[in-house]
Amino acid sequence: MKHAGPLSGIRVLELSIALTGPYIGALFADQGADVVKVERPDIGDIMRWIGPSVNGL
Repeated sequence: MKHAGPLSGIRVLELSIALTGPYIGALFADQGADVVKVERPDIGDIMRWIGPSVNGL
């Protein structure tokens, strides 16, 4: 479901990896932008390989 927002009607091409780039892409989408995330073939975004970590676990 598409929602209206201040960035409604804007298309963003998101080509970054790891934390900050995808985070801002998500923020743009939250504000109504149509975000297209392009990832490397076969491995995707590197954060899928690293995963979350809390206190070394």
